[in-house]
Amino acid sequence: MRKLLVTATFLMLTIGPAAVAQTGNSSSGKQGPWPAPVGHRQPRADQVPPENSNSTDAMKREDAELDRKLKSICRGC
Repeated sequence: MRKLLVTATFLMLTIGPAAVAQTGNSSSGKQGPWPAPVGHRQPRADQVPPENSNSTDAMKREDAELDRKLKSICRGC
């Protein structure tokens, strides 16, 4: 157990500074958050399809049915 503790401590002391150095800011002088990687961006309002009232009504029906089923399972919740 002692060997494991010594080995883990040694690894943290040798690898730890390298891991911290990778998270530093670049020297470009740009302030603020980094841009999101491609594929992880929030869609803009014009990129979102319009809300379909049929799907909303179907979701409301499914939610009501699920609530009814849960009420019979969880009495007094």
